[in-house]
Amino acid sequence: MGTTLLASQLMYRGRAIGLRVDRMQLPDGQTADWEVVEHPGSVAVVPVDSAGRIWFVRQYRHSVAQLVLEVPAGTLHPGEDPVECAARELREEIGMAAGRMVELGGFFLAPGYSQEYMHIFLATGLSPSFLPMDPDESIEVEPIPAIEALAMARDGRLRDSKSLASLFLAEPALRLPSQSGTS
Repeated sequence: MGTTLLASQLMYRGRAIGLRVDRMQLPDGQTADWEVVEHPGSVAVVPVDSAGRIWFVRQYRHSVAQLVLEVPAGTLHPGEDPVECAARELREEIGMAAGRMVELGGFFLAPGYSQEYMHIFLATGLSPSFLPMDPDESIEVEPIPAIEALAMARDGRLRDSKSLASLFLAEPALRLPSQSGTS
């Protein structure tokens, strides 16, 4: 016998998320309430310019009360294709359009409590193309050489999970200087 949904109650609906409580019957017959964050899905983009720099954004994140360095990312609008969302977020957050956008993969951000699935893209062939930022955003753009960004991911200076996963997915596609012959 599997897990069965007995009841579901929406507790909150906000601009970007909803919160519901599902009453579940477990395989052993017991019941449990599980909280689920409803989310329409999202994208993250690793934008790489012709100089081999990855363009990051630094923005204040209230939930952790600090400025966080991240790859550009955003929430899907209803019915929006992930590649269109990625292109829109690039223009809004770093003022660039991509000549080429390749989906690298995707993952659930926190499947223990959230439905959010994030699509990861590599963007190259960047050229200036601005869209206004969302009204609640205050973003600083920070291009960082790819080799330095990967070092930051490995040594703990980069602490945003979507950025870490995105960089590691993008690493095989990045043209990094050979490290052979170094000690």
